[in-house]
Amino acid sequence: MNARVSDYPAVIFSSVEPPCLSLYQKTHRHHPENQQDPIRFRNLVKRLEESLSKTYAKREIELLLKPFYDLADDHRFWNHTLDGLAVLGASNMFKTYRLQEDVRDIAVVSDTFYTKPLVRIFKSSERYQLLAVSRKSVRLFEGTKVSLDEVELHESIPKTLIDALGEDVTPPHQTVASYGGTRGPAMHHGHGGKKPEEKIDAERFFRIIDKGVLAHYSNHEHLPLVLAALPENQGLFRQISQNPWLVEKGLDLNPDAMQSSDLKAKARDVFEEYNRLRLQALIELYGDAFASGLGSGDLEEVAVAAASGRISMLFIDNDYHMPACLDRSTGKFEPDDPDNPVSGDLLDDIGELVLQKGGDVHVVQPESMPTRTGIAAVFRF
Repeated sequence: MNARVSDYPAVIFSSVEPPCLSLYQKTHRHHPENQQDPIRFRNLVKRLEESLSKTYAKREIELLLKPFYDLADDHRFWNHTLDGLAVLGASNMFKTYRLQEDVRDIAVVSDTFYTKPLVRIFKSSERYQLLAVSRKSVRLFEGTKVSLDEVELHESIPKTLIDALGEDVTPPHQTVASYGGTRGPAMHHGHGGKKPEEKIDAERFFRIIDKGVLAHYSNHEHLPLVLAALPENQGLFRQISQNPWLVEKGLDLNPDAMQSSDLKAKARDVFEEYNRLRLQALIELYGDAFASGLGSGDLEEVAVAAASGRISMLFIDNDYHMPACLDRSTGKFEPDDPDNPVSGDLLDDIGELVLQKGGDVHVVQPESMPTRTGIAAVFRF
């Protein structure tokens, strides 16, 4: 099952019977580089098989690895990869994640899933969505600092006005005036409401789109949503929108007439300005909390606070890594072997713990961090 990165919290909250198989791999978008990806994937699966063979019977191993080998043979899948791949499997679960960032090649068998590479991607401040809307088409994209990829729309979301309204498109209201008399045929002239009727239909169409995107994407992803539409459609869409993640400034253009590369560049400019102001406001919240004794960048203090559920908001430096083993019940930690490919990263472990206890996590670039320790927390109390 191909999953969205936003499904990641469900993995760390779910109860899965071990063994848990976690595989990460750097992949490629284009030919000929992507031809080696399934071969490397099979090699990683072999590593899983070797680990399993130390403990489990051959029949159990075959059942656990069958979906992995099926994926290896899925040529269509390997022709549509992005920059990275995460695959998580167990006896009652199998999920694949196409990632917009590359990852290290890792294959590990454990009692729990190895999810650290997903933490930073899931909570990265660099992610956003772009909704491109005209009355003839609807497209949704997911963007990062370097990429913009189209998302397959949920089946309930119509892609055109006709798809949305069908036979329910408002018929033109026409009044008829007759001219002439006994000497000639009557002349009929239509009057009335083409533009108002088009607006009525557009409002109904946009309301359906807004509701669908909110229900199936924004409420799950919690990502800033940039709107690309002609100025008249921008205004109309914003009047009816109930989406709290809709960014105030959009792209006033016809998205149907834009090349994807140009659309990506313009969307990125809008998002970067929005993101700068958003992070600035969040950092100010941290500054206020720190001044009142409710904020800290001390690793030991933050780790203990995370274990006790005291953290409401956490900042993690995207470039900062600290191999360590965290005791999640106490928040105490010990340095770990940095050469171990699946050694715990203290910051990611703390971030995962904060998420599990209902806090919010922001992975930001170094220049946006309010501390030099790689971490900063706002406490609930």
